[in-house]
Amino acid sequence: MSASTRRSWDKVELFATVSLLVVLATVLITRLSFAEVWKLPTVDLVLTWMALGLTALALWLGRRRRWLRIGAVVFGGATQLVPMVVRQPVLIFPLLGAIVPVIILAVSLAMLSRKRPEARTASRS
Repeated sequence: MSASTRRSWDKVELFATVSLLVVLATVLITRLSFAEVWKLPTVDLVLTWMALGLTALALWLGRRRRWLRIGAVVFGGATQLVPMVVRQPVLIFPLLGAIVPVIILAVSLAMLSRKRPEARTASRS
């Protein structure tokens, strides 16, 4: 993979993870704002505050650290989904259904990242 292709792929990954972090931060802030209306269990409240802190840290310090951005998204998602599924195990079924498009997207992006630039230009002619 050429250097210019690697740089453009890095920009796609950066934009995608920053977008996920912004969406995650919005979800976390919304959940915390409703914590007074619907009582959150203490564990959920602590995990949500930790996830929000890590998300803010990843938005600030993650500009050059891919592992921090991806780790914050994974941790934030896990802190919201795992307690929910532990309390209501039946919720695992919709989550399993939702994972299918995510896997398709991840595989598609991985395949596109491995595609050679000369193969793309050759197919156009």
